[in-house]
Order: sequence, then C-alpha cells, then structure tokens
Amino acid sequence: MNKRIYLCLAHMSGNEQKFIQEAFDTNWVVPLGPNVNGFEEDLRNFVGQNKQVVALSAGTAAIHLALIACGVQAGDEVICQSFTFCASANPVTYLGATPVFIDSEKDSWNMDPALLEQAILDRKAKTGKYPKAIIPVALYGMPYRIEDIMAIANKYGIPVIEDAAEGMGSRWKGQVLGTFGEYGVLSFNGNKMITTSGGGALICKDEAAKNKIMWYATQAREAYPYYQHEAIGFNYRLSNICAGIGRGQMMILDEHIAHHKHIAKRYKEAFATIEGITFHDAPSADYDSNFWLNTVLLDESLHIHGEENAYAEAVQGAVGGAAGVVHGGGSVHTDCEPNRNVEAIRMFLDKAGIESRPLWKPMHKQPVFKNAPAYLSGVSEAVFKRGLCLPSGPMVTDEDVDYIIASIRNAIK
Repeated sequence: MNKRIYLCLAHMSGNEQKFIQEAFDTNWVVPLGPNVNGFEEDLRNFVGQNKQVVALSAGTAAIHLALIACGVQAGDEVICQSFTFCASANPVTYLGATPVFIDSEKDSWNMDPALLEQAILDRKAKTGKYPKAIIPVALYGMPYRIEDIMAIANKYGIPVIEDAAEGMGSRWKGQVLGTFGEYGVLSFNGNKMITTSGGGALICKDEAAKNKIMWYATQAREAYPYYQHEAIGFNYRLSNICAGIGRGQMMILDEHIAHHKHIAKRYKEAFATIEGITFHDAPSADYDSNFWLNTVLLDESLHIHGEENAYAEAVQGAVGGAAGVVHGGGSVHTDCEPNRNVEAIRMFLDKAGIESRPLWKPMHKQPVFKNAPAYLSGVSEAVFKRGLCLPSGPMVTDEDVDYIIASIRNAIK
C-alpha cells in the first residue's frame, strides 16, 4: 500500500464551496454573517432540547467562555477529568483558577462519579468552598456517566460544562451529549467529526445564556455610540468563511457518524480474534459513542517485532500527523509513558504507512500540572500505558481497515 493512512482527517463533501463562494460574492468575509447564523441554526437543530448555540473560533474558546459565564475567577477551583487532552484544563488556568483532576472509571475511561463526589467534599473541607464548575469529557467520543455526574453536581449546586469536543453526535440514552449541563462544548478542528478548518461552538441552555456568551465573544461592548468596555471581552467568534465550511459539513455529519461506527464494528470483530489485544467498546446500550477514535489495549505480555528498539532514542519532531511546533532534544523517557510494546507497534505501523498514537497522557501526570490536586484510582494511568489509537476517520476505507489489521497481526511475534 503506497498511501499513508492518517488517524482522523476531515472529508469535504463539495457542498462547502457553495457557501464559501456566497460569502465572497456578498463580501461577508468577517466573523459574522449569513453562514454563521445558518451554521448555528443547523447545530441547534442537531442538538435539539430547545438549546441555543454560539459558533466560536475553537472548542478551547468555548470552554474559556463557559468558565467565565459560570463565574470562575482567580483562586477558584474547577473539577476536570484527568484522562483528556490539555485543552479541557488549560482554560481553567487562563482565569487564574486551579484544576482539580478526577481519575477515570474503568468502563468508559471517563470521569469517575464516586471520585467526583469525594473530591467535592474534600475540597470543601480543605478550602472552605465548593469547586466552581465540573468538566467531564467524552473521551474519544465515549459518553460519560452524565446522569450520575448531574445528580452529584445538582446536589452541591455546581454547574456542569460538558466537553463533548470529541463526542459530537454521541448520545447518552438517546440524548445528544452537551445538552445535559449548563453548557456543552463542541469542536470543529480539522480532525473532528466535522470541521470548519478550525472552530468550535458552545451549547447554551437558553437565549439569555447565548447572549451572555455572544457578548463576551465579541469584546464585551456596551451599548453606546462609541466603544465602551466595562468588562474584559474576547475576539472568539467564528468567521463567516469557516462557518460556510461548517454548513456544508453538517450535510454529511450523520454520514460521518455512521462511517465511524462502521469502522468500529470492523475493528471490534477483528480484534475479537487476536489474542492480547482488546477493543474498547461501549460498556452498555446507554453509551451511544460516535467512535471518533477507535482505541485498543495491548496486554503487557504481548510481544511486538522491534520491541527491543522502542525508546532507543528521543523523538526530535512531531510524531505522525501532529501539527504545530514541538520542543526537541528531551530525554528518551518520562516518569509515565506507554509500555514498550505499545511504542513498538506504533513504530511498526508507522513504517507501514499507518498513523497511530498513544492515548492522551493523563493531566495529573503532566509536569505543567504537577502541583494540581488530583483524586486517583490508577485507572487512567494504567490504560494510558497499554492503549493505542487507530485510524478512524471518514477517509479510512474498508480496504484500509483490512490493511491495518493485517499489519497489526504481522507486528505480533
């Protein structure tokens, strides 16, 4: 196979060009306009539950604004899921607040409700006040136990900000994620279920909440004939051009979700026949995952060709399709890393033209958060050491899946 198979790349439908061209033809090349309005309406219809939606420049911006709307300030604490990407916790620090990390429960790999309540009570005892918000994450698209989380949050009067950035179209008992809590976060990064090339959205409970978010997202301007500012605002609105891409993408969202689930089914069936590899499936029918990324666990006893060369030298650049700038020249090892067989199979697949990645490294093991409070069970660290993400996007074909499975079989000694 000559082509390279990437983890998760966007797929354009052809509809996007129409909306983009209309934006140029009408000179709406700004962070407002018909495409922004239309995209928000499409999203609102998709999530339902009589919610309102604000289109923003990134999912991270959505979390940031939701925290502000929930009253988070310097010195406060916010409960975050440890097993996630850093964008779930970073906005907490933008406000001078402290993330309090909660470990995972073993079935979904998401926030453990029992540890959540333990943390709430312990933080109250230690600081004299409850955390100001709770941010559960739909890891790799898998729903969190939102009913349990909401019951605990309501018990102590703490708002929930659902990070459904990876879980667009995932549902808990039929209801779309992001519609249970005070706010819900969506992402349209280039590797998500749909893309606007970069962007996000915040699901709000009503018109008043939407207007509050919109105000903060457009530099918090007061109603005067000149620029008057009485609060700090942000330039976080989505552009009309990017929203045009989003409108075209919404036409194929259901198709994308169906394809991801189809790929998951193929992986699940294949790995059921391979000893030492376990596919991470939905724990029950309540969890309707979009399977944004399909993940597997490798038994520690599983041996891979080239395992002796795993971690032989430090990585100097971005791995696979990773974007942006990374620091090079670091040490070969950290105090928490995937097992040697996980790194060996990643290297083996890379040479075969297949991108794969380790799972998210838990936030409580990140040096930048070393001083943050954490309530741990050991689940996320154990899963991180054994886990691998496999290509799952709309560009991955059945032929690609066959090739990936065959390559994994060939990698095993």
